[in-house]
Amino acid sequence: MGESGGGGGCCPPMDLMRSEPMQLVQLIVPMESAHLTVSYLGDLGLVQFKDLNSEKSPFQRTYAAQIKRCGEMARKIRFFKDQMSKAGVLAKDLVEKENDIDLDDVEVRLGELEAELVEINANNDKLQRSYNELMEYKLVLQKAGDFFSSAHRSATAQQTEAESPRAGADLLESPLLQEEKIDSTKQVKLGFLTGLVPREKSMVFERILFRATRGNIFTRQSVIEEPVIDPNSGEKAEKNVFVVFFSGERAKSKILKICEAFGANRYPFSEDLGKQAQMITEVSGRLTELKTTIDAGLGQRNILLETIGSKFELWNLKVRKEKAIYHTLNMLSLDVTKKCLVAEGWSPVFASKEIQDALERAAVDSNSQVGSIFQVLRTKELPPTYFRTNKFTSAIQDIVDAYGVAKYQEANPGVFTIVTFPFLFAVMFGDWGHGICLLLATMYLIVREKKLASQKLGDIMEMAFGGRYVIMMMSLFSIYTGFIYNEFFSIALPLFAPSAYDCRDASCSEATTIGLIKVRDTYPFGLDPVWHGSRSELPFLNSLKMKMSILLGVSQMNLGIIMSFFNAIFFKSKVNIWFQFVPQMIFLNSLFGYLSALIIIKWCTGSQADLYHVMIYMFLSPTDELGENQLFPHQKTVQLVLLFLALVSVPCMLLPKPFILKKQHEARHQGESYAPLEETDESLHVETNGGGSHGHEEFEFSEIFVHQLIHTIEFVLGAVSNTASYLRLWALSLAHSELSSVFYEKVLLLAWGYNNVLILIVGILVFVFATVGVLLVMETLSAFLHALRLHWVEFQNKFYEGDGYKFAPFTFILTGNEDE
Repeated sequence: MGESGGGGGCCPPMDLMRSEPMQLVQLIVPMESAHLTVSYLGDLGLVQFKDLNSEKSPFQRTYAAQIKRCGEMARKIRFFKDQMSKAGVLAKDLVEKENDIDLDDVEVRLGELEAELVEINANNDKLQRSYNELMEYKLVLQKAGDFFSSAHRSATAQQTEAESPRAGADLLESPLLQEEKIDSTKQVKLGFLTGLVPREKSMVFERILFRATRGNIFTRQSVIEEPVIDPNSGEKAEKNVFVVFFSGERAKSKILKICEAFGANRYPFSEDLGKQAQMITEVSGRLTELKTTIDAGLGQRNILLETIGSKFELWNLKVRKEKAIYHTLNMLSLDVTKKCLVAEGWSPVFASKEIQDALERAAVDSNSQVGSIFQVLRTKELPPTYFRTNKFTSAIQDIVDAYGVAKYQEANPGVFTIVTFPFLFAVMFGDWGHGICLLLATMYLIVREKKLASQKLGDIMEMAFGGRYVIMMMSLFSIYTGFIYNEFFSIALPLFAPSAYDCRDASCSEATTIGLIKVRDTYPFGLDPVWHGSRSELPFLNSLKMKMSILLGVSQMNLGIIMSFFNAIFFKSKVNIWFQFVPQMIFLNSLFGYLSALIIIKWCTGSQADLYHVMIYMFLSPTDELGENQLFPHQKTVQLVLLFLALVSVPCMLLPKPFILKKQHEARHQGESYAPLEETDESLHVETNGGGSHGHEEFEFSEIFVHQLIHTIEFVLGAVSNTASYLRLWALSLAHSELSSVFYEKVLLLAWGYNNVLILIVGILVFVFATVGVLLVMETLSAFLHALRLHWVEFQNKFYEGDGYKFAPFTFILTGNEDE
């Protein structure tokens, strides 16, 4: 049973060939039970609601206030999530159900917790800022104290030296001119400022100070080894302590402005050494107190965040669900009495009973006096497409949907793609050694799928995990085709029997020149290993793979045309059967079906006929004799008949269909294009849809004729180009085989030949990385993309319209995971 189909005995068996039959349903729900009804339908996940208020803006809708309220709660939850991630607190798993809690209680609790957390954060920020300022102040006291004490020591030393007897008057250090004593009344009192400046700005800071005061300053700087936390930004920064000596108030005001511009933090400082020591002691004491207070605050904050974390997932899911419910309720139309809500939406036919059960449960659980009304509406609107898939088929269905979502109930290519996609991939990737490597990698994903499904993977890993079953199928088919090609990392092994061929003599000297003789029965399965390494290997394999590609291509294109026949029968379109399916089958098989038959006859008879010559001259001179290129009696007559049929089928495709459609339109006097919708009741449709249906346009004969002309030309040219396109199977298979051979012979065998352990290890490493990187990653991706193109272009364009739209039911399944 499909995962998204919702298991249960009521559901019919899964059918991927046609999408589920859908119905347009109308629900009339009393106001008191509306919320619970939508909640239960969200749990069920089988109704796609239509927006009956599309003309209203979001603010004019019934439940705009509730959505605003939920949005505010979602903002608080995002704030908590951000705070928890910063603190490294993890949210606990869900224990209780979100239905057990009330939204009003959640709102009140969230408000209280947010206010408390904001207050704790504000207090912590203030304390942290004070702590950082005191740390800087302590550094200024230490470094500036060193300046003053060293200056004081040097001044004392100079004074002592000046007072001592001038024994060495002629020493080099003595000044040339003797300084005169300055009158104490004329002394200028110097002021100074201390602080910290960012290290990268320190040189510019000093230069600007010098220019602004015209050199009338004296600056000293000292580097702080460890980065300090800036009180303003809260980030670590490398800083220097500076002391600037100046004279006069004008110089001071200039220096203060420059400090402010450079983001330099200034701190008070005393010249008195005793006061400096006292201030350092005070600051150290304050720092210890602040550290204790900050730690206590962080502990309290962590306790609060742990409390939030224990209920975070519960509240998050509850708020998301409520917001989703109110968004859906806003799509419902308010009844004229304003006591009921009217909903319209698409649901699968099989879900009717489950929807009615959900409506009854909602009415009972909400103590509603009136039950909800469920009725099916008849409409001409094209329903959405819904395939019930499981974890195995969903990836293949996604590949098909990437091209275009199937029109309602048209044949689904995914049914055949499940097998044909991995098979065509394997034709290009035929090596059972590489297939086993691919299988082991994908088995790891499959074995650990439960654990991996709950984790966040990278983009590429997510893609590989989603398509794990497709990759498994690809690897299994690669092992199968690898056995047929007899390639194991490009080595041929006699697995099923010894080779049917042997040398003519004991020395085996003629093996690569004249050849071998057949001594046993034909090799039972796949390619005889003796072909590998022989001089005729490439011509033989090229011929084999090229012809095989044509046979596979013509078979798949025929399957596509046959699918168009089943579509025509399902939609009761006789025009498409007689004037689309029949001429297309005749045209394709008259030319390329005939070529496929010639290939098989040539294989069976061992004829030497040149098939290129046969096909070219079938068109250029169909009446000429075939000579040695004749494969069967009356071949010329058969070719003339087939050529005539191919030529006749082209006008049969082009001309009749537009005229028949015009005649049908005139007979009906209505522009209906879908046969199954002819019986719909128009009056109900107009009443229920309110003009929301896909209205049918007027019949334009010229448009129809041009469309048919384009379709015919596309098919005729496509028959040739699409058949040629399948030759990529041969080309990529050859490329894969040759690359494997090069890595084996030119890397592994070459390294082996040196009889040196180091070279051998290097050779093995290069071989492993080349095999994984080029053959198992790039070649896999290349073959995947080519197989994808063959399905999308060559196969699906024969029958698949792909202009539908996906069924997108209202469901809670993804609500917990998705980010807003």
